Amino acid sequence: MQTNPSTQLLDLPHLPIVSSRGQAWNKIQLAHYRQPAFCIREHTPAYHGICINAGKAVNLKQQVDGKIEVVDSVPGEVGIYPAFLSQSFAWDNEAEFLLIYLEPILLKQLGEELYGCDRVELIPQLNSLFDPLIQQIALALKTTLETDGIGSRLYAESMANALSIHLLLRYSSRDCKIQPYKGKLSQQQLKLIIDYIDSHLNEDLSLLELASIVQLSEYHFARLFKQTTGLAPHQYHIQCRIERTKQLLLHGDKTIVEIAQTVGFASQGHLNYHFKRLVGVTPKQFLQQ
Repeated sequence: MQTNPSTQLLDLPHLPIVSSRGQAWNKIQLAHYRQPAFCIREHTPAYHGICINAGKAVNLKQQVDGKIEVVDSVPGEVGIYPAFLSQSFAWDNEAEFLLIYLEPILLKQLGEELYGCDRVELIPQLNSLFDPLIQQIALALKTTLETDGIGSRLYAESMANALSIHLLLRYSSRDCKIQPYKGKLSQQQLKLIIDYIDSHLNEDLSLLELASIVQLSEYHFARLFKQTTGLAPHQYHIQCRIERTKQLLLHGDKTIVEIAQTVGFASQGHLNYHFKRLVGVTPKQFLQQ
């Protein structure tokens, strides 16, 4: 039985600035912390932890699986802490960091699917690691929490897959290469997915939900969908919401607030953000044009 990392967040002096707790994210969670000098006592987490320094330099003492490492952690530095290893941490002044929690089952499933082996272990990374992709994913997850909130599930699960593949390639005990998976969804498969998305625009869809429609794994479904449409599932979902918004705006019998609710955005502000990003103008400007 897997433990939901949202119930295993660290017991720290201050609550997170931003957290995915309660957002129905599957197999991944994120929290943005700003904490005073503190010591986290030895514990054995049931999740993989990826920590990114998001503030100023701080002296960090780490003990992982009996190994002690003291570093001057600087902005952007990444630490990778595998699940089921004893860990403790201490820092000497205010620290700000993004912490990603990944459920081990995700890496196990991907390792089995990509390598034919479910015993792929992460290697701890405790010292001077800079990884732009990990940093980018963490910031992207934080941004989607702030902009989309309850509508961020599909995006978060897509990022969880991308992050897990990266960890397996760069920081795991396996050195064999992933075989490229080519191909596209059939016309029938694509129609099933498109029809389902179109009829569930206002719902917070999951990657597993969509993949199950065409009986594929989440990883292969996401790859085939992008190879077929040129868009990731979460991008396509938002694009469909914006197209429906245009239709409802032109129909003229709903307010922008009502349209936002109808197509599944958490608020008018969230609708405005994505509408302007994709269309170039706000919904109100679109009507004026």
